[in-house]
Amino acid sequence: MIGITIGDPAGVGPEITLKAVSAMDAAERAQTRIYGCLKTLEAAQVAVGTALKLGEDVAVTDIPVEGGPLPFGKEDSRAGDAAFRNMEAAVADAMAGRIGCIVTAPLNKASLNAAGHHYDGHTGMLAHLTGTPKAWMILASERLKVIHNSTHVSLRDAITRATPESLLKTIRTGNDHLKRLGYPAPRIAVAGINPHCGEGGLFGTEDDTQVAPAIRMAREEGIDVTGPVPADTVFHRAYNGAFDLVVAQYHDQGHIPVKLVAFDTAVNVSLGLPIDRTSVDHGTAFDIAGKGIADAGNMHHAIAYARNLVKGKQ
Repeated sequence: MIGITIGDPAGVGPEITLKAVSAMDAAERAQTRIYGCLKTLEAAQVAVGTALKLGEDVAVTDIPVEGGPLPFGKEDSRAGDAAFRNMEAAVADAMAGRIGCIVTAPLNKASLNAAGHHYDGHTGMLAHLTGTPKAWMILASERLKVIHNSTHVSLRDAITRATPESLLKTIRTGNDHLKRLGYPAPRIAVAGINPHCGEGGLFGTEDDTQVAPAIRMAREEGIDVTGPVPADTVFHRAYNGAFDLVVAQYHDQGHIPVKLVAFDTAVNVSLGLPIDRTSVDHGTAFDIAGKGIADAGNMHHAIAYARNLVKGKQ
């Protein structure tokens, strides 16, 4: 079983969930459970024109929303609270082994925090709910996969967090994940922090003092890792087949190239947790929510990746 959380009920999450489930065959639906407000899903069905018998064609864990269904396309603390409770229920089932992977539709961080759930997004929330000190984010597409040493922090904090110990853990985590997906010896490149990796100290010394030691330690463990590689070339090289995975130092360094080449197909995957989670790589799209026009392509990819993870676990 995989579980799909509908995310913020005022966003496009309910719509893309229904479109994706509607496109499944009966066997796939039998291995799928939706977590979210049933009334919201019924309202979304009207918008998208699907005709699923919710609770029969596909299992639904109904998590009611105060005043639901809420208006689509508007920030609301009740929606933020619902997004948290959807995830809470899915995590409980994943920890108990009732589902093999969670697939998340997008949430709105402002609504989430307005409800008193102070997280930087799904990854931080999942780390808290599972009692995990750190989780990693990987953006995965067919030709470019990127794992981030840090994500939702300032650029100044990201550089501080790029310690040899932290980077070594990131390299290990990415290596283990690709092996699980069937890569026998993943080829990993680590992006530099500074322009041209500091140019021998001309533009900063962090690549020599923080990044290079992590790479040496990873190589000593038998990991095939290269770097630091200047960030202005490493993603191009990986996209053309030189590397299976790139370690990005901070959020935008990794997100920009992936979203440039695979905006509609990249999948957000959480690593380092005791459970598996994949996600769409887009936001709540309040401007089109409730209109039935949201593209479910990214959700299809997230679900397919989740099923591969479950197979890898087995």
